[in-house]
Amino acid sequence: MTSPAETFFSKKDFLRGSVCFPAALALFWAAPFTPPQMSRAQIKVDVKLVLLDATVKDKAGHVLTHLKKENFLLSEDGQPRDIAHFSQDQLPLAVALVVQQNSWVQPFMRPLHYATLSILKALKPEDQIALFAFNDDVDRLVDLTYDKNKVAEAIDFQGKGAGTNINDAVYQAAKYLRETAPAARRVILLISDNMPAECKKGVDHEKVLQTVLESDAAVYSLKLPYRGPAGMSIANKMFEHWLISVSKLTADSGGEIIELEKEGSLYLAFQTILTRLKTRYTLGFYPIRTTADGKFHALGLQLAPSFGQKGRDYSVQVKTGYYATLPSVAAR
Repeated sequence: MTSPAETFFSKKDFLRGSVCFPAALALFWAAPFTPPQMSRAQIKVDVKLVLLDATVKDKAGHVLTHLKKENFLLSEDGQPRDIAHFSQDQLPLAVALVVQQNSWVQPFMRPLHYATLSILKALKPEDQIALFAFNDDVDRLVDLTYDKNKVAEAIDFQGKGAGTNINDAVYQAAKYLRETAPAARRVILLISDNMPAECKKGVDHEKVLQTVLESDAAVYSLKLPYRGPAGMSIANKMFEHWLISVSKLTADSGGEIIELEKEGSLYLAFQTILTRLKTRYTLGFYPIRTTADGKFHALGLQLAPSFGQKGRDYSVQVKTGYYATLPSVAAR
């Protein structure tokens, strides 16, 4: 018997429709952020232990899932560092599911419900999920919870309005994660056509990026096909330079864009993102200095020479540096 999910997840049905991140360990808290002056990802963390999450792919784009601590070479400011912590999908996740819910993405709402219901159950019991929905306004529909069914059931089938306020949606999600989940690996999962369109000006791109990096979250995007007014893309590029660039945001935070059209169904796209989260490596090291100097420190991560040359034989998705500052206690 064909399930509702199978009915809605087929590529045929979809074509008819026409919308890192290192986490602190329990002993360490996210620290204040100084806005970056460069485009590269920069994050502040407790100087006692610096953590970074990485996804490694071969030259064909396949994720390397069985690497060991000794396979990695880590450097800070060009100097080698010993890896003091190494794990894979062991720390709990705190995920903010940020869903575009305007009239343009109406055809995807019901299959999205079934996809989240199926996929979120595959997360670890200790993983938490929060749900944000946005059009021109942003609503937090579900606070962080271990109840994955509660999140899936809260996704409304009915799209509302025409605004696509990605800027404020990601900004609010990042602030929320930093305040409520200081000891988890933080992830923002944006489900959107990635085409911001607003009736009111909100937080600009640089402020959103700053807040995402401050929250120490990786942004993943499940990109839906664009079904809005023709010409909106051109208008955004010409007149609204403050609007967010999702591709830049995901790259700077160590995340990735997964396109629905390439995956074939929402279920498969979700599955790809879930695989990414489960195969990311978390590495940590202790800096040589004993005080917080407030400066940017560049990080380098590559595999041992036997794996070939980085950028040619394999790629690494990871943040490029951090600011060493005193830790601050996140609000609960």
